[in-house]
Amino acid sequence: MQYTYLGRSGLKVSKLCLGTMNFGVNTDEKEAFRIMDAALDAGVNFFDTANIYGWGENAGKTEEIIGRWFAQGGGRREKVVLATKVHGDMSDPLDGPNSPAGLSSYKIRRHLEGSLRRLQTDHIELYQMHHIDRNVSWDELWEAFQVSITQGKIGYVGSSNFAGWDLVKAQYEAKNRHMLGLVSEQHKYNLLCRVPELEVLPAAEHLGIGVVAWSPLEGGLLGGNAAKKQVGSRTANDNRYEQFRPQLEAFSALCRELGESEANVALAWTLVHPAMTAPIIGPRTLEQFQDTLRVVDIKLDEAVLKRLDEIFPGPGGSAPQAYAW
Repeated sequence: MQYTYLGRSGLKVSKLCLGTMNFGVNTDEKEAFRIMDAALDAGVNFFDTANIYGWGENAGKTEEIIGRWFAQGGGRREKVVLATKVHGDMSDPLDGPNSPAGLSSYKIRRHLEGSLRRLQTDHIELYQMHHIDRNVSWDELWEAFQVSITQGKIGYVGSSNFAGWDLVKAQYEAKNRHMLGLVSEQHKYNLLCRVPELEVLPAAEHLGIGVVAWSPLEGGLLGGNAAKKQVGSRTANDNRYEQFRPQLEAFSALCRELGESEANVALAWTLVHPAMTAPIIGPRTLEQFQDTLRVVDIKLDEAVLKRLDEIFPGPGGSAPQAYAW
């Protein structure tokens, strides 16, 4: 496994991030344990989850599975750089009118304690805002996070789904408080979703914020399996496959030339951008996890990158050059 710094922090993380969204939903606890054990054996130390995973009335179930895995001991907790998130509705009646998605000092405190309890740990390395909440001031946010950092309950603060100007505002306000600010931004980025190249990725690179790509396979659409679906068992992704069929067929042909799977090429492509820390891999099975491990060793040369640009055109660069002189 290869490692890199998480943004401008001194923390090193694996260049693949294990996503756990399937745990407790599409992946049972036994298989989740096998995947996490295999991740540590392979040197993947960066695990990502969220308090709402499990969804709805089952929100928190994924964190509970990870917590029970940690409780087995054997250095599991000590070896993991753990990331979780706050923002969503945990379906907790005790939250009352503060139950809906959002951020506040109240919610950060309550939901951090809930995550720590479910994860069976006393600290979280990376605590991420799952979405921006522009109803809350940065004075309130940074004060809440500073208290948690001082208490030793979190190490670093990250964001997710922020606009470029949200990143700038966050760092400006953090600097005024003599704080490190954000070290990471988790953002949707893949060959079919290149809009972040306009502003989010350039802003993150300039500010020293490491980017973690979620949905790097566009919900499996770039994984090669969509083309193998049999007519008669259609899903929402099947309809999307038809929408992008020419591009996806050209992509599959290129991957065959390279002798690599579509999923691994798509994941390797995300790592080309200099702002990128790691893509999130979200395996449902141990076999899927093992298939992705060689991604960090795949090198895409300029000729291949040019062909990928032709198949999946980006916005044309960063703003404003992408749309103005």
